[in-house]
Amino acid sequence: MSITNYWFQLIWILTAGIILTRFLPKKQEIVMGRIEERWQMAPAVLLVIPYIIAAALRSDNFGDTYAYRRVFSEAPNRLAELPFYLQGIKKDKGFSVFMVVLKSFIGNSSVCFFLIIAAIQMLCMAFIYRKYSENYWMSIFIFVAGTDYMSWCQNGIRQFLAIAIIMAGFPLLLKRKYVSLTVIILLGATFHASALLMVPIIFIVQGKAWNKKSVLCILGCILILIFVNRFTDGMNDALSNTQYSNMVTDWKEWEDNGTNPIRVFVYSIPMIFSVVGRRQIKEADNPVVNIMTNFSILTSGIAVVSMKTSGIFIGRLISYGSVYSASILLPWEMENIFTENSAKIIKSAAVLGYIGFFYYQMHFIWGLI
Repeated sequence: MSITNYWFQLIWILTAGIILTRFLPKKQEIVMGRIEERWQMAPAVLLVIPYIIAAALRSDNFGDTYAYRRVFSEAPNRLAELPFYLQGIKKDKGFSVFMVVLKSFIGNSSVCFFLIIAAIQMLCMAFIYRKYSENYWMSIFIFVAGTDYMSWCQNGIRQFLAIAIIMAGFPLLLKRKYVSLTVIILLGATFHASALLMVPIIFIVQGKAWNKKSVLCILGCILILIFVNRFTDGMNDALSNTQYSNMVTDWKEWEDNGTNPIRVFVYSIPMIFSVVGRRQIKEADNPVVNIMTNFSILTSGIAVVSMKTSGIFIGRLISYGSVYSASILLPWEMENIFTENSAKIIKSAAVLGYIGFFYYQMHFIWGLI
């Protein structure tokens, strides 16, 4: 059994999701010293359960699913065989260890394998969004309708598992507990080495919104775009002795023309709104919003660079920031930058816009609907 009716992703969030929003009471809790209204845990989890199940029951006709299913089937199911198995693994051995340990408990069921991975991914997001997002429903809606759910929970699951692990440590970022957070990042890097990028990022995004570090990131991205050929040559040299040694060669051979400009624009919306609402962001002086704003700047910069380099390789780095900027900052901006009437219009336009983008990506780009 597999789920191939992808419209359900929108149908659920737009029906059951709205019912949960309207009729289940929220609770007050303290977030960063402020009393906020938040979803209760049970409905927050209920909202994402269908997406966990759908990820488990997905077909092999999209992304890396078939490859992951095959790797899982070929992995040993006894812990005693793990040392020998790891001898043949060249990179990201943490995922291989996780897979073998998991298989020793669940057997050969790839459905259970995908179910557990999706549960870790979606529940990490749900817990963070429920607590730190101004509008939990909008956060999940953006993740689903923006097609990041398909891109990551049904495709690049190894990298997104690393992202989810790091995301679970977000409270440590707010408390500036860098040692503990770095340990979590290093754990994530055993699943996907690109997670190491988060080590400098956790320092870059700290501080006030639009601080000097953020501006330097923008200037750095502009310089990369101006000297893109030198950048790719330098990257090729820097990665020559790593597991990504053929990355630049591969994206040129595969004629990877970069991230779609429409997707780049979608990822850049939170940053654009942060320019419009700089005064409100400054007045709020909310540590969460400040960090998310800086994440949005970094995300936009990486997205623009990926548009001129590689969507497959550089573009995959976008989600290290977009999981924060798109689904936490953007809902806050909608609620706090605009007047009440304008906010209603903006939110309605956002819902319609994301639905349109969902159809565009799923139909014209991926051919799934």
